[in-house]
Amino acid sequence: MNAKKSTKANLEKKRIIFSQIGMVITLALVLLAFEWKTYDYSGTSFRSEGADLTPEELVLNTIQKPPPPPPPMQIPTTVLNIVDNGDEIKIDVEIDVEADGKTEIEPYIPTYKDEDSDTTPGDELFISVQHMPEFPGGEEGRIRYLEDNINYPLIAKETEIHGNVYVTFIVETDGSITNVQILKGIGGGCDEEAMRIVENMPDWSPGTQRGMPVRVKLNMHIRFTLL
Repeated sequence: MNAKKSTKANLEKKRIIFSQIGMVITLALVLLAFEWKTYDYSGTSFRSEGADLTPEELVLNTIQKPPPPPPPMQIPTTVLNIVDNGDEIKIDVEIDVEADGKTEIEPYIPTYKDEDSDTTPGDELFISVQHMPEFPGGEEGRIRYLEDNINYPLIAKETEIHGNVYVTFIVETDGSITNVQILKGIGGGCDEEAMRIVENMPDWSPGTQRGMPVRVKLNMHIRFTLL
């Protein structure tokens, strides 16, 4: 006897419905999984009370002490020359009682005292005056004189010595040249030639101070150049 299947118990007709229900449930589970939130648990840690045996860090004292103040400046004391009341002190000062703000005052011109030269009290030696001494023909005349009269020493040529020789001399009140000396030389006979050139120079126009001719000390350099 063959068993017959009831048409009511046939689930083949409801397969589509079950498939849709399953898809809905699956989709709901997926959405729930994305929306699920987790919370981190932060527990409270406890430790037993007691003495802290952790060694402390050594902190060095880095405070810098300011340097001590400099010693006070020692001001030199001025020694006063006390004279008797009977002695007379003469001070050479010219006072113009009628001078005003427009009065022209002549500049101070320093003098130079040469210990080696025999000078009288009224024969001062100046290093700068109102009108300086001048070579005949001016600076061009002086250069022309040096070029025409200088002789390059043979020893200096053979040893190729060249450079500047610095000479100092005095222009007297009559324009003559005296007291010629070498300030800085280069050797090889150039120093002697420079002195010869200066000693044989023609008389200069003397320097004047307040309209009066005075003695003036000058410095000059002479260049020796190999061609």
